[in-house]
Amino acid sequence: MSDKPNFIVFMSDDQGHRDLSCMGATDFQTPNFDRIASRGAKLTRWYSNAPICSAGRCGILTGCYPIAAGIPGNVGVTADGLSPDLPTIPKALKKLGYQTCMSGKWHLGNREPFLPHNHGFDHWFGFTNGCIDYYSHIFYWALSSQNQARHDLWEDGKEVYHNGTYFVDLMRDKTIEYIQKAKNNGRPFFIYVPFNTPHYPLHAPEEYMERYAHLPRSRQLMTAMLTVMDDAIGKILDELERLDLFDNTCIFFQPDHGPSREPRNWTDGTDLPYPGGDTGGLRGHKGTLWEGGIRVPTLMSWPARVQGGKTIDEIGIGMDIFPTILTAAGGDPEQYNLDGTDILPMIADNAPSPHGDLFWTQGPKGNTRVIQRDRYKLLLEGNEIHLSNLNTDPNETTNIAGDEPDLTNDLLTRLNEWHASVT
Repeated sequence: MSDKPNFIVFMSDDQGHRDLSCMGATDFQTPNFDRIASRGAKLTRWYSNAPICSAGRCGILTGCYPIAAGIPGNVGVTADGLSPDLPTIPKALKKLGYQTCMSGKWHLGNREPFLPHNHGFDHWFGFTNGCIDYYSHIFYWALSSQNQARHDLWEDGKEVYHNGTYFVDLMRDKTIEYIQKAKNNGRPFFIYVPFNTPHYPLHAPEEYMERYAHLPRSRQLMTAMLTVMDDAIGKILDELERLDLFDNTCIFFQPDHGPSREPRNWTDGTDLPYPGGDTGGLRGHKGTLWEGGIRVPTLMSWPARVQGGKTIDEIGIGMDIFPTILTAAGGDPEQYNLDGTDILPMIADNAPSPHGDLFWTQGPKGNTRVIQRDRYKLLLEGNEIHLSNLNTDPNETTNIAGDEPDLTNDLLTRLNEWHASVT
């Protein structure tokens, strides 16, 4: 096997900041996520690039602000997806001799030329829309223009059928297969593993539901789905250990955004907001730019380079993963027009965050916007302005805009200048 590091990027879908035992959950355990943290670092001030699925994924794969990459929100059934002209992590790594694979949820375009094989993946397996039934692999939600459900399971661009087989098991086994093939051919690998858990429909196998039967149903559904994912990751980590690849494999785990409150999460027809995810008290949820929508539980391990058991309280964001991986692989991020920054010194060497101002948008025209500068966060929604000091008020309960008029005006001006530059 090459001396170059291997890379795996795990993603979850709709997960709260406290929904791992290593991040503070007490009503269930995630021993395999905890294993990543114990062999590396947990990042407590890490952000997704967006509070919605497609845009959050775009930030990771392109290293850019999603609105600048043409993906300001979710990619719909008939919409164009991520432009194949844009650089991505797998494209950049292929130039360095890496083999590249994906197993899981794409949600960046469901037709040519927007499919994964046009974005640098040698092989891919999974589905292309926002969600599927975990057993039939049919997409029922936000139906096509003909109002028809559609089967959505593919391998290397060809439709495949595994009706009745649990999707998480399928993507887990395909990931392990990719690792084994990479080991056999001796080339370094990049594998992108975007889980669809715990996105609705919350189809946990009965054995997992029984394990958490003592919890309220909303929390039972959530903990069961997260445990399904933890077990799948555990088998993947076991295979890395068995093949003696764990120490020189750099692993990132990041949810695409915070937990969903959508009634669709209920499996019994309940028509109420779903409270199953746990943000740890952070305000907001999926679809909002409050901390609960974008501040996500993130882990990184690379035992050959990063001391285990670290807690990093410095600021990082999804678009940092591209330049960090590229630098670690021996590439040069300066060859690409990236908005992210290499944060390995921050994780491995206790350097401060490299970030100054960071920005977010929500909505097709970016009508809701955020600028964050160190501890200060300004949220603009229409004409309403909310300024928080996240060091003293991480739950964003108090608006201090009136107390800090000069800072508020400065942040607002910078936010609007940035927005104008990317639209």
